[in-house]
Amino acid sequence: MRNIVVIDAPSNLGLRPPAPGTVPGCYKLAGALREQRLLQRLGAAEGGVVVPPRYDRGDWQEGDGVFNAAAIAAYTPRLADRIEHHVRAGDFPVVLGGDCSIQLGASLALRRIGRYGLAAIDGSADFRHPGNSARVGAAGGEELALGTGRGRRDLTDLEGLRPYLRDEDVRLFGMRDGDEDRAELAALKIPTVTVGELRERGVAETAAATLLSLETPEFDGFWVHLDADVLDPSVMPAVDSPDPGGLLPDELALLLRTLVRSEHCTGLNVTIYDPDLDPDGTAGALLADLVVGAFDQAAGTAA
Repeated sequence: MRNIVVIDAPSNLGLRPPAPGTVPGCYKLAGALREQRLLQRLGAAEGGVVVPPRYDRGDWQEGDGVFNAAAIAAYTPRLADRIEHHVRAGDFPVVLGGDCSIQLGASLALRRIGRYGLAAIDGSADFRHPGNSARVGAAGGEELALGTGRGRRDLTDLEGLRPYLRDEDVRLFGMRDGDEDRAELAALKIPTVTVGELRERGVAETAAATLLSLETPEFDGFWVHLDADVLDPSVMPAVDSPDPGGLLPDELALLLRTLVRSEHCTGLNVTIYDPDLDPDGTAGALLADLVVGAFDQAAGTAA
């Protein structure tokens, strides 16, 4: 079994402030999951912390483009360095965010090495870009667009490696039914499976079909990106956009463990959970259980 290495990427640079004069609390995600004894339960090695720049939007206003862009552009290669080191060593990085902009670090790291797919389990596509929205600003809602080369060049073309991901190498799961990005994604031939479709087709069947499309010689492997907002707010209210109609824990557990146990899976991000919105820690405990269960062979056998 590969050596699991836990890396903290506590960046909140890609989210809007929850209220004036405050900063998004998702930078506390890693600490909260560590309090759930995540490392010990995974039997994981310590990968350390990649410390992000300070959250400071300055005098940014709507229409100015991506805020904290310079900070994200500086942070992404440093996070990529840490991830690349462990992937090349044959380790399995579990990267604890942070907001979804940390996915740029994983995508850049893997782009340096070869061709990798992305299985994104997310309540939204995070595909906002200047071609489809006038509200570009928060990279945490734009990382898939940025990763596939859409948007400002200082974020999409780091190290001259644009795009970090090919459109056809992305798989999206857990978008809410009726998501407005689906038409554009379909035109680009980026496969998406909404919550309703996942239930209709079957979680196990959908995950197995996805593996068939990613476990092919053209890929050097694939990465899994998990955004906590894919879960329904009834069980995961501690996110910045708690939209109803999300997955239930058993559904996510089956999907997640099917993907991460593949020999072709290279690593996992966990993002968006905000401990500030979870005073009793219930949602954080659930998220930790889901991550541990994804790697727990006994849990998979029992299911």
